[in-house]
Amino acid sequence: MKVLVAGGTGFIGSYLCRALVEDDHEVTAMSRSPAETPEGVDSAVGDVTAYDSITPAVEGHDAVVNLVALSPLFEPKGGNVMHDRIHRAGTENLVRAAEEAGADRFLQMSALGADPDGDTAYIRSKGQAEEIVRGSDLEWTTFRPSVVFGEGGEFVSFTKRLKGMFAPGVPLYPLPGGGRTRFQPIHVEDLVPMLVAALESDEHVGEVYEVGGPETLTLREVTNLVYEAERKGVRIVPLPMPLARIGLTVLGAVPGFPMGGDQYRSLKFDNTTADNDVGAFGVDESEMTTLGAYLGVE
Repeated sequence: MKVLVAGGTGFIGSYLCRALVEDDHEVTAMSRSPAETPEGVDSAVGDVTAYDSITPAVEGHDAVVNLVALSPLFEPKGGNVMHDRIHRAGTENLVRAAEEAGADRFLQMSALGADPDGDTAYIRSKGQAEEIVRGSDLEWTTFRPSVVFGEGGEFVSFTKRLKGMFAPGVPLYPLPGGGRTRFQPIHVEDLVPMLVAALESDEHVGEVYEVGGPETLTLREVTNLVYEAERKGVRIVPLPMPLARIGLTVLGAVPGFPMGGDQYRSLKFDNTTADNDVGAFGVDESEMTTLGAYLGVE
């Protein structure tokens, strides 16, 4: 199979491209600018927000994977309008290009809680993108993962960066809401084989899969694991959510500050699956990598 991976030079994309090559697929990684690709992976330049730039890259491929996304953890440069531009409009362009090129399969990377009427620009744009994929003529599969961790990911570093925002240079760590927001972190090397299987088997066509790791952790527990792995002590103190809202909203207006009101709103709801769908791929949760094991503290 000839597979185009949009966002193929990113965190998840680089793992996916390697896995597809190992399964003897012909793989092209598309990115906005020239970039190094894993061995055996071709490269193409294309920006999903500019339709004419992606059509040459999509042409001739049997399947298209859309991994292009902004992080929900930080406010994008250009403001929250960028979520709509990249997630909704970018997906619309990629779906159109795939249909016109005669591709059969389309794999969409979405997010837990994706909802066209959601509380944040990220969640709304992801939900709108899902609607576009669902309404296409392609044989599609959609994944909604919880936060993905692994070498090259940003989730672990995010917890340290968050401390630098609220309490730089002191041993105290004020966590919004006391860090009660729950996550279900999934290791990238557990996620990627599922993506490959979804492309290779017809049984996954037309399905939406919510996937997460083997355990649910609060942001407080994640933070403790990260600092334990570095053998550093940290004292977590609760930061009331109203104060976090004021702080992130005000600081979000400061040029260069990486968070804003949307990030506050995202911390108000959990990032966990209702029913973990990893079993659809023959995966046993007990055999998946925990965050603690990845950090070396188990």
